[in-house]
Amino acid sequence: MTETISSPQNPRFRHIKKLAESTVARREYGQIVLDGEHLLTAAMDAGLQPDLLITTPATSNHPLLSRCAAVERMTFSQALFNALSPVKTPTGILALIAIPRSPPPVKTNFCVLLEAIQDPGNLGAMLRSAAAAGVGAVYLSSGCADAWSPKVLRGGMGAHFATHIIENADLPAVAQAFPGAVCAATLGAAHNLYQTDLRGAVAFAVGNEGAGLSAELRAAAGVEFIIPMPGRIESLNAAAALAVCLFERVRQAG
Repeated sequence: MTETISSPQNPRFRHIKKLAESTVARREYGQIVLDGEHLLTAAMDAGLQPDLLITTPATSNHPLLSRCAAVERMTFSQALFNALSPVKTPTGILALIAIPRSPPPVKTNFCVLLEAIQDPGNLGAMLRSAAAAGVGAVYLSSGCADAWSPKVLRGGMGAHFATHIIENADLPAVAQAFPGAVCAATLGAAHNLYQTDLRGAVAFAVGNEGAGLSAELRAAAGVEFIIPMPGRIESLNAAAALAVCLFERVRQAG
């Protein structure tokens, strides 16, 4: 039977806690903490295997463990486990896994460029929408929140393992090299989203929640449109706006 670790001074516990809390640590070690059955299942369905599994005494026989028979396991006391989990009601299983570093697809006709998206919840939702819409690659500028933080992973609901994520990207250069239309929703555009032909290769550029797109990236976007809003609100949340654009493209593509 696996020994239950209850001391917060345990070196493995301290390492995992650092990964859960620090972007610097995640980048230094190239590892992330997956919280819960859903994220772990999504990672394994994508062909990834965890480096370490952590359970509590109550979940040491979790059925998901049978898919990871050769993976090292540790059991933490409930108090230590709760200190690692970012949710109020932990599911009782955590995994330590290497950050996927697969290259972007050589050719993709559908991608997203995210510039300085700083809210982790927004970023997670945007990644989730992109993966659900079949986006081939999501490029993030250096000003974006850490794509692999627990909050973004939780918001993505497995999206991280269903699309290519490229951080610290030079978005204007990506836009200039893209073989199709680079599109941006902007206030005051002459045409609306539903009048825009999105049936070919399309990249959507989305800017910071407050400032919008930088002048450089907006200049690289050859197609601008507005999202019609009959209500008395000036703009949509960035994640909602992207979802509307992505699924209009899906609709047009048939």
